[in-house]
Amino acid sequence: MTLDDILAGLFPNGSKIDISGAMIAGSAILPGAGPIHVLGITQGQPLGVDEAVALARRVLEIVKSGDRAPILFLVDSSSQRMSRRDELLGLSEYLSHLAKALLLAEAEGHCTVALLYGGSAAGAFIATALAAGTLVGLPGAHPAVMDLPSMARVTKLPIDVLKAKAEATPVFAPGLENMVQTGGIHLVLDERAPLAPQLAAILKRPQGLDERSRLGAERGGRRKAAEIADRVVALAACAPQGTQHG
Repeated sequence: MTLDDILAGLFPNGSKIDISGAMIAGSAILPGAGPIHVLGITQGQPLGVDEAVALARRVLEIVKSGDRAPILFLVDSSSQRMSRRDELLGLSEYLSHLAKALLLAEAEGHCTVALLYGGSAAGAFIATALAAGTLVGLPGAHPAVMDLPSMARVTKLPIDVLKAKAEATPVFAPGLENMVQTGGIHLVLDERAPLAPQLAAILKRPQGLDERSRLGAERGGRRKAAEIADRVVALAACAPQGTQHG
């Protein structure tokens, strides 16, 4: 689906959304859910310092408004912009700032949902799609936390070894279905059905409920994450107050 198709399907009564270059910003009325803020990055563009600052600024403006309306973050990007300028300016800090702005919005009562309809990878994927409270996708989306050639360079493992692991373990593999199996993507929307009711149903889920590790265990993509997290919480709850750990 194109961006125009997605916006028309979500907001059949129209919207006030500005698309400037690769940036999206505006608001609309979602049938069945009411007012919603819309922002994001599109056209498969990389996410650099300038884009991260602009997106984070918009999220913080929404939080300051105090309206607690949901935020829809549309995602179709490549990876972070790996230019010398962006790296020298400290791109990782700007990506972190954007992610923390989305986490703040969720904490301040804005239900944050990212809709991945194209590509996204690496730091750009983490700072946008995965930073939202809930991530959903559309058929044809192609996420990757790290592609296999890059993973081979980092881990020093042969690409053939990583390809074999990717076939057996979704955590190692890029792609929509693998991200669904790990629980990173809550669900894939049905593009043949009206989009607005599907998004409205997602917004009615309990806010602040992070089900990623549980979904990963149920789907077999991350078998241990939920169990380990529960054990850590239980141990922390049993620790005596004021205990010092060296």
